[in-house]
Amino acid sequence: MKAIKLLFISMMLVSYGSFAQEEESKEEPKAEEHYNVNKFRQLYQEFSTPNQYRSASGAPGPNYYQQRADYEMDIRLDDDNHHLYGYETITYTNNSPDNLDYLWVQLDQNMRAKDSKTPLIEGGGVQPYMQPAGFAGEYLSEPFDGGFNIKKVLDKSGNPLTYMINQTMMRVELPETLESGKKFEFDIEWDYNINDHVNGRGRSGYEQFPDGHRAYVIAQFYPRMAVYNDVEGWQNSQFWGRDEFALPFGTFEVNITVPADHWLDGTGKLQNRKDVYTKQELARYEQAQKSFDKPVVIRTQQEAEKLAMMPGSKATKTWELKADYVRDFGWTSSRRYVADAMAVKVGGKDIMAVSIYPPEGNPLWEQWSSRAVAQTLKSYSRMTFDYPYHKAISVHAKNQGMEYPMICWNYGRPDADGNYSDRVKFGMISVIIHEVGHNYFPMIVNSDERQWTWMDEGLTTFTQYIAEQDFGETYPEAIEGLDAYPSRRGPAAKIVPYMAGDQKYIAPIMSKGLNTYQFGSNAYGKPATALNILRETVMGRELFDYAFRTYAQRWMFKHPTPEDFFRTMEDASAMDLDWFWRGWFYTTRYNDMGIKSVDKYFVSSEKNQAMKDLMAERNIPEDRIPPLVYMVKEGSEDYNENLKGKEPAEVVGELKTFMMDNFTAEERASMKSPKYFYEITVEKPGGLVMPIIIEYTYADGTTETVTHPAEIWRYNDKEVGLSKATSKEITKIVIDPKLETADIDVSNNSWPAAAEVNKFEQMKQ
Repeated sequence: MKAIKLLFISMMLVSYGSFAQEEESKEEPKAEEHYNVNKFRQLYQEFSTPNQYRSASGAPGPNYYQQRADYEMDIRLDDDNHHLYGYETITYTNNSPDNLDYLWVQLDQNMRAKDSKTPLIEGGGVQPYMQPAGFAGEYLSEPFDGGFNIKKVLDKSGNPLTYMINQTMMRVELPETLESGKKFEFDIEWDYNINDHVNGRGRSGYEQFPDGHRAYVIAQFYPRMAVYNDVEGWQNSQFWGRDEFALPFGTFEVNITVPADHWLDGTGKLQNRKDVYTKQELARYEQAQKSFDKPVVIRTQQEAEKLAMMPGSKATKTWELKADYVRDFGWTSSRRYVADAMAVKVGGKDIMAVSIYPPEGNPLWEQWSSRAVAQTLKSYSRMTFDYPYHKAISVHAKNQGMEYPMICWNYGRPDADGNYSDRVKFGMISVIIHEVGHNYFPMIVNSDERQWTWMDEGLTTFTQYIAEQDFGETYPEAIEGLDAYPSRRGPAAKIVPYMAGDQKYIAPIMSKGLNTYQFGSNAYGKPATALNILRETVMGRELFDYAFRTYAQRWMFKHPTPEDFFRTMEDASAMDLDWFWRGWFYTTRYNDMGIKSVDKYFVSSEKNQAMKDLMAERNIPEDRIPPLVYMVKEGSEDYNENLKGKEPAEVVGELKTFMMDNFTAEERASMKSPKYFYEITVEKPGGLVMPIIIEYTYADGTTETVTHPAEIWRYNDKEVGLSKATSKEITKIVIDPKLETADIDVSNNSWPAAAEVNKFEQMKQ
């Protein structure tokens, strides 16, 4: 009979809820309610349909293809006139199922041509104040005479090919259709004036020193094949200066002729080391190959300074470099260079961590550069795949931070007396970690930087944070006086000022980089923070790291899209993360949660007002209500002090009987005996869906943290009620106690409400 009564009351309450739903459904729905706007809906509308090239799992499909471009180059540097000459042969392989009638070649240097449209896309009017260099560049200087001078475009028989140049892109007409599976070989002869990258900016160029000598960091220096793929055909979007590039993989054989007193290195293996190194340099290099704990100087500062005091050599040397299966090529050259190297073991292979810098970089660079390279290779390889190349080079270039396969440019210079602050030191180490890390994204996991900047910058910045923390643990002397490495990006709290900013100047992460407000925060900081939250708070490290490695290994030496990343992360973890991608990557919504109210309840055997109201509304007779356990709010008309601190079974005899009848003495002994019941209402003024991390502090001083998954918001996007039963009284409740969710306003995160801190105190903190 007892069971029948309980079943009846349950059916009665369910019936009442259904009736209320029916009444509500009679209202005319609002226009926007005709569509599924639930934040947990799938991303079917945003994603492309899986196909034979890209599977629904995020892996390459069975018919995935990519093109190949192989280069042979002869390059000559005219140091006196800072001019570069080149002749290249490109062998292009059409692995696509399509027949091609023309090829697109990238001419990035044309951004600096006198007739370039690049300066004309920037608005903003007259700036109220400018630095002298900026003012001179804007109003006083003649435009730099840069850009490619294309002398010849020939087929392999020496016949001229028809071509058309549209700003930074050149279309080469094929003499006959290039069928699927076929190759086409052609030559390009070119030259251009090298820019001063210090005063004129740019990813490539030279730095002029007071002694009249220069250091060159040379990249994007040759006509390069554009990508042709299954997603958009030719990736021939113009280069306006901000967005970078995507390139096909291939083999590079490059001969570079420079003054004989220059030190040169670049992408690929040096083929003629014995011809270009002195015997002493060769011996030092062999020593460096066996040094795993500290760098070995190969070309000393004294040797570099001696050369800098002399007129530059008029004789030349040719350095021969070959790289197998890379997507690009970069190199550096100067008579003023110091060089050191050390070995680092990655996946059973010995990799050379190399640093090249002018004397102006010391003492900072000789101490930390190669060590930062070595740590980067270890940390990134742990998170992705073993570094596949034989070396990684860090080159010191003033005001620079840029990456190419096996080589990158990095800033961080002491003052004239060799002194430097922690800010300069950590800035240098961080930029080295970041730029060396780009070997993984996008030099190997080859995303389209021009369209999806975050896929290389965001993923690299995320992994940079992990490598920085590793660096602090490996070299505690570098962070002496600090608890950990002072990373600038990564932890959730660091992105709050950006996400809390004026929405007029914030764009979704899924925006083309050229069209993005606050580029650094959008392309670097926010995606890195999102992934860090995903790893630490949403998925956990084990699940995240497995999925992240799966993505990296699936797409190494291939061309992934954002969907390939999103799908792989879900496929390898068994987590539905569409709500996360939508909120963090497709919108500019921010997280703001707060405690709206906290109510304390106690157990009673007497009917509470809620039951009395229901009985009156539905005309339920008194004898139809079986004994129930009633929850009574402290301070309500149903409450009395005698209920406080009592165990439920003490108060409700029916509950005690039920326990005696249905559980053994051993089971009853293991049961909880809560005396206090709380209802916590959490509101969400912000539009971003995030887990609720809630910390309870009890009267005895102990704490407990509970994480409610983001799915708790699936039915109500405004507020949600949580229940908490405990044997101890709660004295304090805090949402997001460790600042893990990028909550933009924590003033409403505590109960009782935290005392307000004035603006001056906040600034001090």
